[in-house]
Amino acid sequence: MIEKIGMTVEEASDYTGIGRNTLRNLIHYGMLPVLRVGRKNIIRTDVLMKFLEKNQGVNLLNMDEVRPIE
Repeated sequence: MIEKIGMTVEEASDYTGIGRNTLRNLIHYGMLPVLRVGRKNIIRTDVLMKFLEKNQGVNLLNMDEVRPIE
């Protein structure tokens, strides 16, 4: 089976356990980069892993604490 290189917000939410609204807020505030395809946001799997590693121990609901991926 081929591993996905990108996920929708819903798939990323199921995969990580982070709520869909929280992921959408992270995308809206530019903390989590995405590829936009029409109205759909695609989150690259490798970018999501880097984001999670960089923000380990951070409260993702507090945008002042979240470290963006650059």
